[in-house]
Amino acid sequence: MFLHNEKSILAKIKVPSEADPSKPEFPPDNPRFPATPTFQIKVPGFQNVWLKDESINKYSGTHKDRLAWEVVILYRDLLIARQNKRISNGPPQFSVISSGSAAIAIGRILSDYNLPKLKVLVDTNINPKIYKAIKNAHCEVFTTDLNKEELSSEKILKLTNNPSGFDLTSNKGISLDIGNFDWMSFEILNESPDYVFVPFGSGFVFTKLMEIVKNVVRSPGYDKRYHGNIETLSQCNFVGVTTTNPNSIADKLYSPFLPFAQISTDWIRFYKTAGYCGDQTGIQIVHEEFLEQAMKIATEQNISCEPSGVAGLALLLQVAEIIQKDKKILIVNTGKLKL
Repeated sequence: MFLHNEKSILAKIKVPSEADPSKPEFPPDNPRFPATPTFQIKVPGFQNVWLKDESINKYSGTHKDRLAWEVVILYRDLLIARQNKRISNGPPQFSVISSGSAAIAIGRILSDYNLPKLKVLVDTNINPKIYKAIKNAHCEVFTTDLNKEELSSEKILKLTNNPSGFDLTSNKGISLDIGNFDWMSFEILNESPDYVFVPFGSGFVFTKLMEIVKNVVRSPGYDKRYHGNIETLSQCNFVGVTTTNPNSIADKLYSPFLPFAQISTDWIRFYKTAGYCGDQTGIQIVHEEFLEQAMKIATEQNISCEPSGVAGLALLLQVAEIIQKDKKILIVNTGKLKL
């Protein structure tokens, strides 16, 4: 596929810096650091709970806007390579498995930059409203039974009729999670919390967060985006929140297969042993009753979220008895999908 207005597309894609807090790159239309706000919320029994709010993101209303911006940067690199005659073919199309948020965020931003459509693989039982929203978001949509088997990148490309394209689901060789998920990680860590609760669906946000934690504790001055308290960081407990219930209201957190998950319980155990984080760090399963309680609390405080996005608050309620009530707790709200 060839683009006839490559110069104008390149001129529109502006990346002030990749790691300079004085020249942030996200959101693309109004770069700032931090890109999204963190504010205190009221949670019964606790004194110091804060919410990192990704719901303000323009394209999808979720943290997946950060991922979408990285896809635009990938296209920028491909277009530059074409201009410099390192490649002769036009930009490929990308494929991805999605339950909604990632596809809609990527598709909408690709449309804004006049870039090729995204090829999306969804489950046959996807909500019809979400299916329609994906299709209307500059995407080609394909269906399959995602509960049947683990899908390799090669199979994903085949099922999306994209043999010469690239799969974004795995991130292997592309490192999309490195991009604005590292900016997001620094935004979280600069709050110097004692606990961080973050939804764990694909696991990429949690994985990147833990990688940044390791790097900062090892070498506190390695990245000038960090200005938190190192001693607090090395004792902070990072909790990924997931579900094993296929009928959970936190539907974005359930997947029968996670073939591309990049973190394991062994690595988490190593991080704790090495003193990078607190001994309560880990991935925990949230129960439905607490998801419902969390949504009630969030709704009462006009927080824009869905059960998957506010799963961290649900788990806090679930484990409230073992958390000191005066500790600084940061809940990552990954947002609510804009259909």
